[in-house]
Amino acid sequence: MLEIKFLGRGGQGVVIASQILGMAFFKVNMYPQCYSLFGGERRGAPVVSFLRVDSEKILLKCEIKNPNELIIFNAGLVDPQEILSSMPEGSRILINGKPGSGPFPQLTHYRVGVVDCQAIAEGLGLSHIINTAMLGAYCKFTGHMPLEDLLTAVNEMAPYKTEANIEAARQGYQNLKLLDTTSELY
Repeated sequence: MLEIKFLGRGGQGVVIASQILGMAFFKVNMYPQCYSLFGGERRGAPVVSFLRVDSEKILLKCEIKNPNELIIFNAGLVDPQEILSSMPEGSRILINGKPGSGPFPQLTHYRVGVVDCQAIAEGLGLSHIINTAMLGAYCKFTGHMPLEDLLTAVNEMAPYKTEANIEAARQGYQNLKLLDTTSELY
């Protein structure tokens, strides 16, 4: 079973991202289970969403405590100690940000990808909503599904500016940078 945690701030599209990705997995004949945790539903507040995916029906109904993959929409929310204590070695971590903007020497046992989704979203008139760009990068980073299946889900579920969101996913896919966490600083 694949367990994915999404971490971001209200207004970035974290919850919708987990739902879109769940739909994309459904389109490749997987069973998704998606849920979110957040407080006062205000812009900028921390938001956490979770997605479980399996080839069989999922009967488990509890919080994901040890995700296999982590998608971080705001690099300021990266907590290396939490990652080290909750994620197995070799897990994937995708971070929205600019390469070279901060050190993460503690993450040497993880595969880390980075993409500047904010620049992509702003360039396409999506403002701070970076979810589809993150999902495009995730698609390339993990190889779990063809990009076209993700784009179909984005087309069906993006709440507005559908074409811009589809292009954001394509650009996220194209602009993903894999980091060598043993030598490169993020």
